[in-house]
Amino acid sequence: MYYNSIIDTVGNTPLIRLNRINEGIEGTILVKVEYFNPGNSVKDRIAIKMIEDAEKEGKIRPGGTIIEGTSGNTGMGLALAAISKGYKCIFTLADKQSQEKIDILRAVGAEVVVCPTNVPPEDPRSYYSVARKLNETIPNSFYPNQYDNLSNTQAHYETTGPEIWEQTEGNITHFAAGVGTGGTISGVSQYLKEKNKEIFTLGIDTYGSVFKKYKETGEFDENEIFPYLTEGIGEDILPKNVIFELIDHFVKVTDKDAAIMARRLAREEGLFVGWSCGSAVYGALKYARKHLKKDDVMVIILPDHGTRYLGKIYNDSWMKDHGYLEKREFATAQDILKDRNGTSDLITVSKDTRIGEAIKILNEQGISQIPVVEGESFVGSLTDSKVLHKLLDNPELKNQPVSVIMDKPFQFVSPRDTLDVLSSLIDKNNKALLVRDRLNVVHIITRHDLLMAMSN
Repeated sequence: MYYNSIIDTVGNTPLIRLNRINEGIEGTILVKVEYFNPGNSVKDRIAIKMIEDAEKEGKIRPGGTIIEGTSGNTGMGLALAAISKGYKCIFTLADKQSQEKIDILRAVGAEVVVCPTNVPPEDPRSYYSVARKLNETIPNSFYPNQYDNLSNTQAHYETTGPEIWEQTEGNITHFAAGVGTGGTISGVSQYLKEKNKEIFTLGIDTYGSVFKKYKETGEFDENEIFPYLTEGIGEDILPKNVIFELIDHFVKVTDKDAAIMARRLAREEGLFVGWSCGSAVYGALKYARKHLKKDDVMVIILPDHGTRYLGKIYNDSWMKDHGYLEKREFATAQDILKDRNGTSDLITVSKDTRIGEAIKILNEQGISQIPVVEGESFVGSLTDSKVLHKLLDNPELKNQPVSVIMDKPFQFVSPRDTLDVLSSLIDKNNKALLVRDRLNVVHIITRHDLLMAMSN
């Protein structure tokens, strides 16, 4: 099987369960990972729909020019559609957008016009106004206007919504997404609520945006509007695609909380996602901690990929300059070993050691976990809580070898790994870490070691 063009690969993105950052939350948290689209974002869906609808309506003819105001991702989707269909592209962006987004758009042949961020939408310098002016002056040009073009919402009603419904087998109870143009949340919500009117839709907004207060009071409050850095969500206008009656509740998220959560998604879940993805997950989990029940299923849209933000939220210097990371050096695994003064020889048990004997070692040494070895290889691990649980079910197990109940081996880390990295790796499924020193001697690092290091 092959595809006729790149735009035929858009859609059918995976739904993935979160396993770490949602610890302590009842219910299942799933994320719809939109960077699997060819343009690495959810906006690929609407780009194709807006262009194909425009073609049907005669709004653009062969050899025409697509002109759009974008935060970058819609531009990428439109550029891919333009390449496949033979159009030119001109995109206007606010100057707060990442350099990566600008470079990517130019790489796929688009002309990019950078406009000031901190001006009102009606200002002739704003990226909205510049896009409209270009559309008025360039013959055979089409201005999709993703904010008010209802093909945006329709694209998600026709694709993203049905995919989520099918992927969850109709078990979804909560849907969460960041709100910018509004197409994603409105289109998906409309489809899901037609399937089950009890499905709850949560909109994620940012401080500096008008959406949350407008939903709650019906007032467009200009005092709510101020500059913010998160890209792709929040607005100082009310796009037609934000259909407020389809959104049950809004949560606001700060730039800092969003940036830190995006980095956590990369390190703890292996999801290298964009800034507004951090907003969506932070806001959704904040709501879920109070409201989600055991059998609930929440789906969160992750709009784009982390490569768009390498110079910003994934750059430690940038994060520190903006006060999002403390300007201090964390201790390392090597520092922890130095503080022990060589007094902590690693205690292990063989996989053939009887469970009863392993319990005796745990008690005598006053430890709660122990690596399991076979020769010089680390083949498993044992924790006192796991042993207790198993023996309560079957006391006779104490005569069996530890290999019967051992868990996977503790993870090895680098001596140079810092406390923030080490702490992100220790959780309910990984009770300790192993590290080799310069002499190739193996040491164990526990949660207690991390707490002691942080208190110094």
